[in-house]
Amino acid sequence: MARQKRYGVYRRAELWADGAEARNPPDGTVQQGALADEAALADPPPVDAALLRRGRERYEAICTPCHGLTGHGDGMIVARGFPRPPSYHEDRLRAAPARYLVDVITNGYGVMYRYANRVEPRDRWAIAAYIRALQLSQGARIAEVPGLAEKIPAEVNPEGRP
Repeated sequence: MARQKRYGVYRRAELWADGAEARNPPDGTVQQGALADEAALADPPPVDAALLRRGRERYEAICTPCHGLTGHGDGMIVARGFPRPPSYHEDRLRAAPARYLVDVITNGYGVMYRYANRVEPRDRWAIAAYIRALQLSQGARIAEVPGLAEKIPAEVNPEGRP
């Protein structure tokens, strides 16, 4: 049982007409879990505190080396010479739909490689939701938050700027 006849990977196999040991899967073959992943990518989960917490945890573990903790594209590997990714606070990325961020995580973009095999579909949505929270936190205007201007001490906001 411990030793059985078998073909070695990438060795010639006389069993098949083309002589190759490695076989392509039959047409129409679907990877296990692919349909569930596809469904999870098609329907974004509702954004709640748990999703944002998960997104923050995944973002800090996976994204910060390039994008930095605040999403300005100033992560540690950028400081060591890797090309700088775009800031999430650029107008283009602020206007992009969350699905665009999920697609970039899934398929990669520019020098960023794809993370489809490393980040579960629900976590991609969680990261996209957290990126939205980062964008809001870094670009928030006082005037846009009802009642906030009255709560900020005058020495912090001396001119009452929004």
